[in-house]
Amino acid sequence: MEKNKTAPKILVFSTEKISDPAIDLAGLLKKHYPSTVYTINVPCSSAIKSRWILHAFEKGFDGVFIAADGTDCSYSETCTERTGEVVQRTHDLMKEKGIDPAKLKMAAICSVCSEPFVKHMKNFVNALSN
Repeated sequence: MEKNKTAPKILVFSTEKISDPAIDLAGLLKKHYPSTVYTINVPCSSAIKSRWILHAFEKGFDGVFIAADGTDCSYSETCTERTGEVVQRTHDLMKEKGIDPAKLKMAAICSVCSEPFVKHMKNFVNALSN
């Protein structure tokens, strides 16, 4: 990424009990990722709505990342599958609206996965910058 170019704005949907602690831990450990990453926490990643994601793009976000619960979800055993279905539906809606589906990513982030979270953010920023 060029020095004068601003890093892409990324909205992260994180979960209160699983991925939020990892994101907080990244800050505590001074793991650096772009300051243009913003987080909103939700109880469970499968509760995220396609319209929320599309609204983020309408409001100027360059990318949306879902830090999913994975198999650690305390609300539902099928959380990962249901979150994946939300992402697939949203990818279809994004194509209809002419938005590149690569601007929406999902990965399971456990409560101690600060290092993987930072790596995902850096990779996503690089992908969105190209």
